[in-house]
Amino acid sequence: MTSIDEHKRKIKEHLEEIDEAIDKGIENKPITLGFHCSACSLEYLEIYLHIIKKSLCISWTFGCSRLYFCINNLDINKLEIGKIIKHDWFKRPKKEQKKEPLIERKLPVQFEKKQEIYDLIYSIEKERNSLMYGKPKEGQVKKVLDLFLKLKEIFRSLFENEGFEI
Repeated sequence: MTSIDEHKRKIKEHLEEIDEAIDKGIENKPITLGFHCSACSLEYLEIYLHIIKKSLCISWTFGCSRLYFCINNLDINKLEIGKIIKHDWFKRPKKEQKKEPLIERKLPVQFEKKQEIYDLIYSIEKERNSLMYGKPKEGQVKKVLDLFLKLKEIFRSLFENEGFEI
């Protein structure tokens, strides 16, 4: 099982490797950046889904009267501790695809900035194998790093809203 502390440790390690690759020159470290940007993206998503709070809204109707209330910040995780999100769940769906995207079938959750986060991870994952196993095109490594840094900033903001620090 991956605990919150274990996620934090893994994120720290991925970020150290990414920083080291930047220091050595990103075009010289496509494999390192492809792997660590991908893996760290999923660690960020997993830890976020562990720590976010849910809201429960209930409404009752009594004749002509309606009672509605919400309980905010319930401490119920959207992702169970120990559940792993796999990178290959983030294959971007085709426009003509009739089935729900794989990530939606495997992880049917709603959360703030979900589509923006998923779009960034889709883009990182699209480039991952080329960086790791192929010959990256010019600018491809920088593109993945830029996507990852944008994703990291989104999560930083979301963590701040939750009162959570990595």
